[in-house]
Amino acid sequence: MTTTLRPTGPIQHGADGARSRTYDVCDNGRPVGSLGISTDPAFGPSAGILRDLRIDEPRRRRGRGTIAVLAAEEVLRGWGCTQVRAVVPADARAAGGLGAALGYTERSRNMLKTLARPAPALPEGLNGRPMTEAEFAVWASTSAEAYARSWIERGVPEEQARHKSETDHATKLPDGLSTPGMRFHVLVRGEETLGHLWLARLPTPEGDEIGYVFDVEVAEEHRGHGYGRALMRLAEQLTLEAGPARLGLHVFASNTPALRLYESLGYEVTQYNLAKAL
Repeated sequence: MTTTLRPTGPIQHGADGARSRTYDVCDNGRPVGSLGISTDPAFGPSAGILRDLRIDEPRRRRGRGTIAVLAAEEVLRGWGCTQVRAVVPADARAAGGLGAALGYTERSRNMLKTLARPAPALPEGLNGRPMTEAEFAVWASTSAEAYARSWIERGVPEEQARHKSETDHATKLPDGLSTPGMRFHVLVRGEETLGHLWLARLPTPEGDEIGYVFDVEVAEEHRGHGYGRALMRLAEQLTLEAGPARLGLHVFASNTPALRLYESLGYEVTQYNLAKAL
């Protein structure tokens, strides 16, 4: 048995310099699966993505997936990629095991919760209100740098982390606080601001919408008092008011307190985001 990758077409080039290509996974020249690779528009041209690895059921468990991934990594190295990431659905245990065997580590998770009505009330004395323009200006002055640092601290090369932060802020907030579909709120106790929340409405492949928490943070001096839980309750209230019945988020795997909070609130993992240095 000789397992190889055979291109199904030429390399596709995007306007921003991105590259992508799909392959048949072949045994002795006969297709037994498929695989796609690309550079990562989120992290820039030195980051790669493995996607849609599929081996036909009768051909599995014989090392073909391993050989295909290793061959794809070599192609990405040739493209100048220094890191590669892969998205593994929560129920794809075999893919997760393959990734672990090849040196991929979990970087983060995506989680989702189906919301119940009525939304949980905020604790007594706490309220939410829209963020003011002045508050947004303060947030915007530090958020891009803080977001980049959060990726750098988890092993992402600085160039890729800053590309991710700058791209996300530019594409998701083109009109700042007035960007359609985006809502910024703060949690307050009287006149005291305790934390903030950036909430969005996003379309799904199924044609509906979900709420999505892009940023939630308790002010440093107020941490450890349950305000993070209160902010997530506020996120549920605002999501249900806007119409969606599900709320999603992204959390770094190393952020154990946040993971425990989300699990206790009923969020379930939908996908694991794995990464590996090339």
